[in-house]
Amino acid sequence: MAEKENKNKAFTGTGRRKRAVARVRIIPSGKGRITINGKKHDNYFSTVDNRVQVVRPLSVAKMEDSLDVKANVKGGGVSGQAGAVSLGIARCLVQLEPNLRSTLRREDLLTRDPRAKERKKYGRKGARRRFQWTKR
Repeated sequence: MAEKENKNKAFTGTGRRKRAVARVRIIPSGKGRITINGKKHDNYFSTVDNRVQVVRPLSVAKMEDSLDVKANVKGGGVSGQAGAVSLGIARCLVQLEPNLRSTLRREDLLTRDPRAKERKKYGRKGARRRFQWTKR
């Protein structure tokens, strides 16, 4: 009975990376389509690395062809958006199948990457770069 409920229910998850935020929905009774901001993920991400990063949680869980993924991404750059979508998909998979948590954790797919742009400090040109020194 619980398995039938999971087939009709959509699971949601949020992924963040740098300045990018992804809201991800997984539909269990799907055919393996991945849609990001209304476009196919192959068209949205131009580099192979980003495409592979998005599909990686599904391939680790061996569910590439049985789920549909719809993601809405805002902010950041292309690489950060790919990381955000990947984390969102991994979190959705844990909701769908809780025993996948250890597998996804082992592959480092549930860890939020905390690296972000360092803030600019006063008296500096950037975060660390100093103003150019002139002798005369």
